[in-house]
Amino acid sequence: MNTLSFNIAAVERDTGLSKDVLRMWERRYGFPVPERDVNGERVYPADQVERLRLIKRLMDQGHRPGKLIGAPAEELASLSPRRPRAAETAPPADAAELAELLALIKRHDAVGYQQAMQQRLARQGLQRFVQDTIAPLTEKVGEAWENGSFEVFEEHLFTELTKRLLRQVIATLPSAGRGPRVLLTSVPEEPHVLGLLMAESMLALEGADCVPLGTQMPLLEICRAAEAHRADIVALSFSVAFPHRQIPGLLQQLRLMLPAATALWAGGRGVLRVPRQEGVQMIGSLDESLAALAAWRAAHTPTP
Repeated sequence: MNTLSFNIAAVERDTGLSKDVLRMWERRYGFPVPERDVNGERVYPADQVERLRLIKRLMDQGHRPGKLIGAPAEELASLSPRRPRAAETAPPADAAELAELLALIKRHDAVGYQQAMQQRLARQGLQRFVQDTIAPLTEKVGEAWENGSFEVFEEHLFTELTKRLLRQVIATLPSAGRGPRVLLTSVPEEPHVLGLLMAESMLALEGADCVPLGTQMPLLEICRAAEAHRADIVALSFSVAFPHRQIPGLLQQLRLMLPAATALWAGGRGVLRVPRQEGVQMIGSLDESLAALAAWRAAHTPTP
């Protein structure tokens, strides 16, 4: 075949749509329209994979697949929300520096990006670096991916290089001693780890004992880990890409499974549209995570 195409396993992994859903849509809606390789297996052209990826994003935002699949490309693009631009939150000079960092990723200059980030880290210190560089940069990369100016592999390059840097810095922080012990992870189908690493950086700087478990932990395993590590707090991260309608049910279920004495925090841009949950600390920003930490310590400090 002359055009780039992907087998069904690759499409499932890339779009988040299961093989069963892809086959069902093919029968019910006549889309996608896979071709066949020399072995008779389904393969999907790249333009169909892009459309499937957009449909999945819109489904996560509450749209029905039946109305999306037959819609023209222009209509799908108009339904895809654009995040508010964050330039007004940073001074123009810093906005220009962030734009240059994005340009290094766009030029696929991994070495140049790493050097520039190291320089900003040395100049800003870890807390400001996380708040004033990584957080807004992550948002801008998300915007660029949504509007099509960043390819998927470029977003992955940004994520992997930034993860590597944050982990290196976290490893150099002095051992915690003040508590609490915070277990950091995400639920199944939430693979984004940068939010967890940013939270870990901020909390570890304040002396919290952080236990990172990576992403996509089953709820039962989160509870077992919390018990094994005697965690005071279980902190979950939800990216803006995670279906926000699923979050309340997941939090309610986990809250019931955890001991009452174990605090449950939910943070990240994904929780901004989620109603407050009883027994769950909702954290919408890095500053709020520090405030929640201070409040926990105040509540657990013995009175003289």
